[in-house]
Amino acid sequence: MPFAGLSLPVLLARLFILLIALSFHEFAHAWVAVQLGDPTPQRDGRLTLNPRAHLDVLGSLMFLVAGFGWAKPVRWNPWNLRIDQRWGRLLVAAAGPLSNFLLAALAALFVRGAGLALTAYRGGIWSFLPSPGLFLQEFIFLNVLLCFFNLIPITPLDGFDVAVGLLPPDLARYFRQLEPYGPFILLVLIILPVNLLGLLLGPPITITLRLLLG
Repeated sequence: MPFAGLSLPVLLARLFILLIALSFHEFAHAWVAVQLGDPTPQRDGRLTLNPRAHLDVLGSLMFLVAGFGWAKPVRWNPWNLRIDQRWGRLLVAAAGPLSNFLLAALAALFVRGAGLALTAYRGGIWSFLPSPGLFLQEFIFLNVLLCFFNLIPITPLDGFDVAVGLLPPDLARYFRQLEPYGPFILLVLIILPVNLLGLLLGPPITITLRLLLG
């Protein structure tokens, strides 16, 4: 059973969170591309927060099971950008992960301002629903996870274009030669019995959660 280790409240929380987090992530890519001069995302109907325009079935199932997943990539044309392509690619790529960080930060501000307990539990007849504390705990954690997962510098993740934009041009050209191998490398990282993704993402996620929640 793929969901055997997850409680119903957690699954319901993740279902609502994926509608928000993945849709906001792809909308951010589309919005930045449009602001920089490319009308392609708007023509494709991606300049919206409507989840139906963004969600991918397999990526959504992965999100429910593993806590990270993907949506339909936003199609955009770097030749339409009004700025240098290198910086344009960086900004469009970084918009998605940064949007998830923003969502996590806003939720953390609300938690700290309202003094909510993230481990709060609702019993009784409503016990199958996620409590506000559980929902916010999952919301903050999963958005931080999405942020750092997507910043891994491997195609097809956003971090690849971010890295290419930040590296010196000569080194960036060499780095781009690794692009065709990115999906295979990512698949290996996910399926290896050794939790390399956890070792890679654990420290920045832990530090960020401590900074956000105090």
